[in-house]
Amino acid sequence: MLNPDIEKIELSKEEYERYSRHLILPEVGVEGQKKLKAASILCVGTGGLGAPLTMYLAAAGVGRIGLVDFDVVDASNLQRQIIHGTSWIGKPKIDSAEHRLKDINPYVEIVRYPVRLSSENALEIFKDYDIIIDGTDNFPTRYLVNDACVLLDKPNVYGSIFRFDGQATVFHYEDGPCYRCLYPEPPPPGLVPSCSEGGVLGILPGIIGVIQATEAVKIILGAGRTLKGRLLLYDALNMSFRELKLRKNPECPVCGTHPTVTSLIDYEEFCGIPQAKAEEEAAKATMGEITATELKQLLDQKADVVVIDVRNPDEFATTRIPGTTLVPLPTIEQGEGIEKIRSLVNGSDLVVHCRSGMRSAKALGILQTAGITGKNLKGGIHAWADEVDPSMPKV
Repeated sequence: MLNPDIEKIELSKEEYERYSRHLILPEVGVEGQKKLKAASILCVGTGGLGAPLTMYLAAAGVGRIGLVDFDVVDASNLQRQIIHGTSWIGKPKIDSAEHRLKDINPYVEIVRYPVRLSSENALEIFKDYDIIIDGTDNFPTRYLVNDACVLLDKPNVYGSIFRFDGQATVFHYEDGPCYRCLYPEPPPPGLVPSCSEGGVLGILPGIIGVIQATEAVKIILGAGRTLKGRLLLYDALNMSFRELKLRKNPECPVCGTHPTVTSLIDYEEFCGIPQAKAEEEAAKATMGEITATELKQLLDQKADVVVIDVRNPDEFATTRIPGTTLVPLPTIEQGEGIEKIRSLVNGSDLVVHCRSGMRSAKALGILQTAGITGKNLKGGIHAWADEVDPSMPKV
C-alpha cells in the first residue's frame, strides 16, 4: 500500500463534483480520492494497452501520469488504440495522448517522455513514480521495465495481448515474483509473431488495459486483492478467464536471494536481436534481393518468374500482388510447401515475398537448404504498394 501525505492534498469544489461516485464508495471516499490525487503512475507506451489504461487513470483522478512513447500515429493503430483519432495520423502519439487525457481530466498532470526507453534513461525516468505500468509489445522492453522496477523497488503492472488472448498480473509487489520469475529467458527472435504479423482483436487491449488500470488503482488505495502471484489469462473467443499461480524464484537473477543482475544491461543483446539481425542480413546477402520496381519490370516483360507469397491466407485474401501464388510459411516449415514450390519453379526464377520481407527471408533460408534458390522482395508487399501500386492498402 502506498502512503502519500494526504494531509497536504486538497480537493476543489469541482473535483468533489467530478469524483462524486468515488466519494460515496466506502473503499475510496475522500481519503482514497486524495490518495489517487497524490499518486504518480508511469505508463510505458500509449498504444493498444496504454490507450485505455491511461484514459481510465486520468478519469479516476490519478494526480500525475507519465507517458513514454516515441512513435507516431498510424492508420493501422486506430482499430484498437482508442486514445488516438484520425486527425492525429502522422503526428506523435505522445501529443495525441496528452491532448486526449487533458480533455478527459484537466486536473491531472501529464508528464511527457518522447523518447525510446533504454538502459541509459529508464532508471532516471522511473525513479519519481509510485507505479510503473508496462504497455509495451516487445521482449527487450519488457525485460528492461521489469529489471528497472526491481532495482528501484517499484510495482510493475503487466499486460500483454496477441490475437484473441491477453494476460495481466502485477510483478514485484509486496515481495511477489517478477517478470523474470515467469520468463527467465526470452524466446528466440522471430518465434513469437508480432501483432502486425499475427493480428489482434481491436477490443482485446481495452479489456487488458482496464484490468491494468484497475490493479494500479487498487494498489494506490490499498484495497482489495491484487494479481500479485497470479497470472490472469483471458480468452476473448470463448469469453473465459483463468488463473495460473506464480511463485517467486529464489534463484531469479534480478529479484532472487543472490541477484546477478544489479544494473541495467543491453536488452537487445539479451534477447538476441543483434545476432538475429546479422543472420538475417547475411541470409539476404546470400539469397539476394529484388526491389518492387524491378519485380514489376520482370512481370511486365512476361519473364519466366514465379512469385510466392508466404503470408497467411487471411492476409492474401485482403490484398495481393497480381499473379502470385500463396504458400504460407508454416507449410514451408513443415515441408509440404517446399515440394509445392519446387514443382512450380521447375527451372523458372523464384521471388518470395511477405508483408515486409522478414518471413520471406526465413522461407528462402529453408528453401535454400532444400536446394531451391530465389530472391527476396525487399520491403515485401508494402514496398509494392509504395513503389508500384499506391492504391493497394498496406495491411
